Amino acid sequence: MSNILSDLRQKLQNLSNPKIQESSKRFFKEKVKIYGSKTADVIALAKTSFQNIKDKDKKEVWQLCEQLWRSGYMEEAFIACQWCYSLRKEYDEKDWNIFENWIEKYVSNWATCDTFCNHSVGDFVMMYPQFLKNLKKWAHSNNLWLRRAAAVTLIIPARKGLFLTEIFDIADILFHDQEDLVQKGYGWMLKAASQAHQQEVFEYVTKNKKTMPRTALRYAIEKMPKELKVKAMKK
Repeated sequence: MSNILSDLRQKLQNLSNPKIQESSKRFFKEKVKIYGSKTADVIALAKTSFQNIKDKDKKEVWQLCEQLWRSGYMEEAFIACQWCYSLRKEYDEKDWNIFENWIEKYVSNWATCDTFCNHSVGDFVMMYPQFLKNLKKWAHSNNLWLRRAAAVTLIIPARKGLFLTEIFDIADILFHDQEDLVQKGYGWMLKAASQAHQQEVFEYVTKNKKTMPRTALRYAIEKMPKELKVKAMKK
């Protein structure tokens, strides 16, 4: 397995660009560790390199993903996310603890949080909706990234019209969060939910607009018609 990772890392070095490395940092408040590669190139590399491991046992793939997460490089985390998502049809309930552990130990910025949770964790909860209650636990966490993860995990399910009750429950828990990345996260979740449940989300926003952080409110109403936006923003 070490040869697989060595080859992968050499290819990432070959894709690195000092200008991209420097310009990418301005999108993050946190210190980020990056090669400086185009995201499209990294995803393409993840897909081609997966062909070398697709016949391996899931446990072995998870071990490789763990090594990629552990490096701290954003591009390696993206590859771990892509490999993990490639095995989504093989997810079982025991994988929850592994996914939660990766977020707790290794996620340190919004990009890796969203890439992992939008797809892998989002698909997991659609397969095993009994774990929605665990997202509510994340929403109460002291860990910023678990709190954001509680919301962004539900972006794609929300677009499908799923889990509206749980979406509002999580928005309630995160409502007064002081971190803007969490406010943006649950605002984004509400915006996604508004695509299938515009009226319900509009009613939630207008009911709470006097105390709702403006960051979250603006995100939540972004996809709504202009007349609803005006009503929602009116003090």
